[in-house]
Amino acid sequence: MSNNVPHLERKLSLLHATAINMIDMVGIGPFVVLSVVAQIMAGPYFLYAWIAGALLSYLDAMVWSQLGAALPRAGGSFHFLKEGYGKKGGPLMSFLFVWQTMIQAPLVIASASIGFSQYASYFFHFSMIEEKIVSGSVVILVITLLYRKIESIGKISVFLWVGVLFTMGWIILGGVAHGNFLDPIKHINDGFTMQHGFVAALGFASVKTIYSYLGYYNVCHLGGEIKNPSKNIPRSMFISITGIAILYLCMNISVASVLPFEVITQSKYVVSEYIKTLYGEKAGAIVTVLILMVAFASLFSATLGYSRIPYAAAQNKSFFNFFNKVHPTLHFPHRSLLVLGGIAFVFSLLFRLKEVIDAILAMRIMIQFIGQAVGLLLLMKRKGKSFFPWRMPLYPIPLILAILIWGGIFFSTGQKMMMSGITVTALGLIAFFVAKKMNWIGDQEIK
Repeated sequence: MSNNVPHLERKLSLLHATAINMIDMVGIGPFVVLSVVAQIMAGPYFLYAWIAGALLSYLDAMVWSQLGAALPRAGGSFHFLKEGYGKKGGPLMSFLFVWQTMIQAPLVIASASIGFSQYASYFFHFSMIEEKIVSGSVVILVITLLYRKIESIGKISVFLWVGVLFTMGWIILGGVAHGNFLDPIKHINDGFTMQHGFVAALGFASVKTIYSYLGYYNVCHLGGEIKNPSKNIPRSMFISITGIAILYLCMNISVASVLPFEVITQSKYVVSEYIKTLYGEKAGAIVTVLILMVAFASLFSATLGYSRIPYAAAQNKSFFNFFNKVHPTLHFPHRSLLVLGGIAFVFSLLFRLKEVIDAILAMRIMIQFIGQAVGLLLLMKRKGKSFFPWRMPLYPIPLILAILIWGGIFFSTGQKMMMSGITVTALGLIAFFVAKKMNWIGDQEIK
């Protein structure tokens, strides 16, 4: 590539990559689903759902790490699917991924902005119109902050990351200082029986907890901008999951050590109520502000990663050429950012949070998670071990386990959401064959 042509630059370190992953993972999710998970599990063993989410994240991160270290390019899954399925299936699978990304990525961004506006109602009793004004404004602010060079974004990410760690640290230390921190662990099995009802509840609850862990792979979508990617991509994912799993479990334990279980299951602002109980009204207000900051940080990170996907696909001649542009001076895919941001803005005005969480997960599982894991199996068979600078231990056991668990999570999203995911995929199939017939996408060679 000529030095005169704007291109992506490898400016993000391990610290930047880890910060971007972690702030994406800790959005509004863990604060709004804590009560829901406890309600579904209906007992102190609701902590098992958070452990299950962490285990699935570790298994899936092995898939992402092996692919990300070998194919460190902007767009992540787009390249993983294209290379994994080879000359015959690669173009279709990668197209389907970009197709569903153009729908589910704005939904993810919108869900974070909607969650932000809903949690802000701790202070304000918004009307529906006011709530939508807030959620739409948050999307616009994020797009504005991301419209700059990647090294500046790395610094912003670290700043937001520090805010995330401070907020979670305060929440956890409150429970430790209260003196009953270990009680929820001692009583985790109270009323527990291994039966069909528990397994079903764990499946439904895990849909919510895994939503709160999503984002550990964000670094893969920024693969073209990561320094020493063969090492830093896997490291950043496992550091992120470990750190977030510890924070989530300690936060849940802290809350359960202070608030009665009935209060946890009924409160819309359970963490704010928890801090308020410990330190008073003013502290409850302060932690709410910090939670809103954490939600904003996650929205910032997710939007950053998603904006690279249409650009990568267009560069590969597998998506509309309109997206194949990098800003002439700031060197980032500005058209992808603006289009996804624009769609997210519209979605933030149309939907409510509860309508999108399960739909987001149902849409992603078939192509991005299960499809990608199968693609790794095919790529390993075709390329051999030497192609991969990082390889998962005990291959292919973690990969197969991840496929099976993702299948269970997909089923647990419910019939309506499963059908929405299948419908989006079916429409993508139609769009692909129409685009091929009209020569709207090229025939990029698969290695």
